[in-house]
Parts: sequence; structure tokens; C-alpha cells
Amino acid sequence: MLALTQAGRGIGYQHFMPVAGQSSLSHAAQAILVVQAVIVLIGLGVHRARVRSTLHRVLPGRWLPVAVVAFVLTGATLSRDPGAYGLELVLAAAVQLIQLATVGFAVASSPPEGLARFRGFAARVLGSSATPAEPGSFDRFILVAVLWTVGVAYLLAVVAYQRHPHVPDEIVYLLHARYFAEGMIAMPAPPVPEAFNLDLMSYEATRWFSPVPPGWPAMLAVGVWFGTPWLVNPVLGGVNVLLTYAVVRELYARRTARIVVLLLCASPWALFMAMNLMTHTGTLTCALLAALCVARLRRTGAIGWAAAGGVALGFISLIRPLEAAAAAGLLGLWSLRARWRGIPLLPSGVLTMSAALVGALNLTYNRALTGNPRTFPIMAYTEKIFGPGTNDMGFGANRGLGWSGLDPYPGHGWRDVLVNTNLNLFQVNIELLGWSCGALVAVWLLLASGRLRRPDWLMIAVIATIIGLHAFYWFSGGPDFGARYWFLILVPTLVLVARGIEETDVTFEQADSGIGGLEPAALLALLALMTFVPWRAVDKYFHYRGMRPDVRSIAAGLPAGPSLVLVRGNRHPDYHSATAYNPVDLFAAVPVYAWDRGPAVRAKLLDAYPGRPVWIVDGPTITHDGFRVIAGPLTAEQARALP
Repeated sequence: MLALTQAGRGIGYQHFMPVAGQSSLSHAAQAILVVQAVIVLIGLGVHRARVRSTLHRVLPGRWLPVAVVAFVLTGATLSRDPGAYGLELVLAAAVQLIQLATVGFAVASSPPEGLARFRGFAARVLGSSATPAEPGSFDRFILVAVLWTVGVAYLLAVVAYQRHPHVPDEIVYLLHARYFAEGMIAMPAPPVPEAFNLDLMSYEATRWFSPVPPGWPAMLAVGVWFGTPWLVNPVLGGVNVLLTYAVVRELYARRTARIVVLLLCASPWALFMAMNLMTHTGTLTCALLAALCVARLRRTGAIGWAAAGGVALGFISLIRPLEAAAAAGLLGLWSLRARWRGIPLLPSGVLTMSAALVGALNLTYNRALTGNPRTFPIMAYTEKIFGPGTNDMGFGANRGLGWSGLDPYPGHGWRDVLVNTNLNLFQVNIELLGWSCGALVAVWLLLASGRLRRPDWLMIAVIATIIGLHAFYWFSGGPDFGARYWFLILVPTLVLVARGIEETDVTFEQADSGIGGLEPAALLALLALMTFVPWRAVDKYFHYRGMRPDVRSIAAGLPAGPSLVLVRGNRHPDYHSATAYNPVDLFAAVPVYAWDRGPAVRAKLLDAYPGRPVWIVDGPTITHDGFRVIAGPLTAEQARALP
């Protein structure tokens, strides 16, 4: 399947490879799939009575048609050509069914003694589903899960991501964190603004600064202090495993919570988000902490939990305000049943007030940068660059920033909502677990079973709220790191997957089949870790969007002291890659990387940096490989003479 899948390092959603672009490897993969399909069809014919009986048990209920439609529609995403989209839907559904049947037959044909040993091991590790929902202790199982997540995310950050930002947002977050770490709220204006031009940076007469909210750069600044900003998200990924177990344990039995943790540890979506420099893993940390505090508040009524939960909620507003609105609404409602010494609503009031106090830091920050507490810098930036109202919530013809490759239609209307929802649901189905049959198949099985519990409905409410709020925003989030704008649905979706596995287990136990839902899930997770994760790391995220850390090697070869390095090529990825290694003080006695945009800009730079030796570096869009030093050291006169 992966050999026939076209994803790549550019900006785009993955599809099956078109026939015109297929290689001999693709033809071999097709042959394997055909053989696999034939074997599956023979197996279905031989065991048709048993298969029919199993399907009747697993797929009862009025929700079955909905589950089937969802399974088909999330198997492929939209194409410009409706015919190609329809064909891909059919092909994806058929291939996913083949994979699901293969896993089922593999488990069913395994030696009974091996299956018995597996189920005994699973019972010892996971515990009983009869245990009550209660605060759980952090034992060796959880600590190993945390260390696994941190270790895998660290490995991906070093090997695949190369400790280097790849998305323009990450460049800004890193620069933002650096000047925060030096106690600055903005930097002095660069001497030649057009030579230090970056996406998502506000330029004024005397200063320049990042317009994004301050919460995530403040967290990233901790990593900057230690010289390892790329390590912040891997550590937070491990913290999220810990918090996920604690939160789920408040609502479900230990067995369910442990299945969720195992799924989280094997989730490509979670692991790759913990690899990067984006905001979403930190936002999830704050949301999980707030949820845990509210759960303990409901259980104990202690005001301290309300205050701590409010602080966590308020901090989300400093990172991603829309996610803060979703979390505040959901957790605020959930807190209403909490009592302090028998007094209702007081805990909810403390939760609200502490969240408001922390969130009010936005007002102070806004005023310092825009002069108006109610004007967010990011909104001022988009209105200045793209026009009034372009980045607002809601519907209208003026919504959107003109990203033709990512924004399906001009403005924002209901057809945009449908397209964005399709794109993100498809990505969740692929990225959540990397299963060859689709990650959401267990969720569709749970819905079809009709055996939803009250906490399951809470998970559905969380998912619906987050998706519903984002329907009012014009952008889906794009293909960077899956459905990243929906990242807060990660844990509730994994809970529903775990519940689907458990209910399938119950169905098979009632049939006394000797197998259950755990075995196929374990096999799928293992295969995803062995195939999907390394494939995605190499195929997409290594040098993603053309970004490369080669400048680190170039910097190591430059003489110590001040110099001026002129980078030729496009703003992204050429100059964006290089500027990640600029100092906050652009006049520091170290190499400074500037964008060589032609003789006129170069002349201004040489006047601004007199006496510095000059180096000329060609970027990847020129060399079609890595960065390459083509001249240097040059004097100012020699540099001026260049074309």
C-alpha cells in the first residue's frame, strides 16, 4: 500500500499514485495486492459461514449503514477530478477491506496455544475491565510508556527532523522563543528589512517581532535556555502519556486506560507531533492537565484543583485561543456538578476566574505590541498583509489568505466546511494509528454495536465541539502533521478506538471463539510501527518542504568571528532554513545570514556591515541538492561586483 501511495515532501495530501507515475516497484506492489486479494477471497469462500456469523455479531444495529458510509468516505480524500475521487474511494475501500480481512485471517489461523499465551499476557498487563473508574497510580507500565514516547520522539527529532524547523511557523516560534529567552518582547528592527524578510513577522520602523500568541514561544524558551529547543516537544509528548492515563482513569477502568496509553504510544500522529516545533503538543499538555484538575475537582471539591485547572485553561488561550474556547466551554460545563463544602458553583467560579486572570495576559501582551488590548498581533498582521477580515472566524466572501493550493474555494462557506472536514477526517483515519485498514475502523465498529456508555458520549461531545468550532474557520490546517487543527481530538478518539476494541473483544468472547479484538489491534499497531512510521519519517518529514540543516555544517567551517553570509534562492526554503541559525542580535560578532535578493539589496547589506568578510551560499532551490558555498571570503568590493 505504501509503495502505491504518493505523499512526498511537498505541500499536498496523500493519494494513490496515478498510473502514469508508477514504477516497477509500483507494479510489484500491485501484483502483491492482487495475490493478497485472491487469497482473501478464497478464504472468505472457504469460511463463509464463520465469516457471516462473525459479521452478524460484530456489526449489528441501526448504525451499521452509517458506519459503512463513514468507512468508505474516510478511506480517500477529495481530488479536483470527481471521477478520480470516486475511483480512489472504491479502490481505498477495497484495499482497506483486504487488509482488515488479512489481519482477521492471520489471527484466526494462529496456533491456539499462542493466542492463549497472548491473552494471558494481555490480562496481566492490562488488568480487568471490571475495575472501577478511579485515580490510578503511576506504576512501571506507565513509566515505560512515557520513556518509550520520549525516546521515539527524540529519535525522530534527531534522525528524521534533524533538529531543524521545517514549516515557516516553526521558524517564527524558534526566533520568538530566542528573544523571549533574552528578556525581549520585540527585537530592534533589522538594518535592511528586505534582506531579513520572513513569513509571519511584523516589521515596524524601530522593531520587528513575531505576531503569534506568546504562550508556546514562552514554553519553547525553556528549551532555548538549555540549548535544546527541539527537545521540548518530545518531553511534552511523554508528559501527555502520563496525563492521558490519569484523565482516562477518572472515567474508565484500568484496562481501558492502559489500552488507550498503548495506542497513544503507537500513534504516528502523536509521535510526529512530538517530533516537531509546533504548538499542538504543548496545547494538548495544558488541555489534559486542565481536564485532570476538573476531574479531581469533581471528585474532591478541593478549590486548589479549580485554581490549577483554570491556570492550565488560561495558558491554552496564550497558545491557541480557539482551542482554549473549546476546552473552557467543555470543562466549564463538566465542572458545574463540583461542590465545595456543599456550596454549588463556587468551584466553577474559581476555575473561571483563574482562567480569566491568566488569559488576561493576552491583553497586556496585545497592548504592548499593537497598542490595543483587544487587537491580537496576528490579526493586525493578517489585516495589514491580506486585508481586513481575512483571518476572522465565521463565513464571508473575504475570508482566506489566497492560498490556492490549500484553500478550496474563495471566501468561507458551507462547501468549504464540507471539504475541510473531509480532508481532516481522512488525515485522522491515516495518521492517528497508521493502520492499513484505517485507524477509525474500531470507532465505526463501536458506533455500529450501539453499546456506547456515558463516558463514550462525553468523548463524542469533545470531538464534536472541537470539529464544530473549527468549522467556522476558513483554513483546515493543511497537510502538515495530519489534521493538526483538530489535534485535541487525539485522546478522545483513541478512547473510542479502545472502546471499539473492547466491545469487539466482548462479542468474540460471547461466541467462545478463542480470539478477540485485542489480537488484530496489536498486530495492526505492530505493523504500523514497523512500516508506516519509518516510511512517513523518510518519505515525508526528512527535508520536508525542502528545509535542510546544512547551514549548521557551513557555519562550523566558517572562521570564528563576524562575517556576512549571503544566501541566494527563495525565501522558503532557502532563506528560511538559513535564518534559523541567525543570532537575535543581528550585529553580534558571529556569522549573520541575510537573503541575497540582488545587487541593490546586497549593496545596502554591505553598507550596514562594513568590514565583514562576505560568503556567498546557494540554497537548495538553486543547487537542487543541499546548501553550497560558492564564493568567499570576499571583500565588500568583490561582493558588490557580483551579478
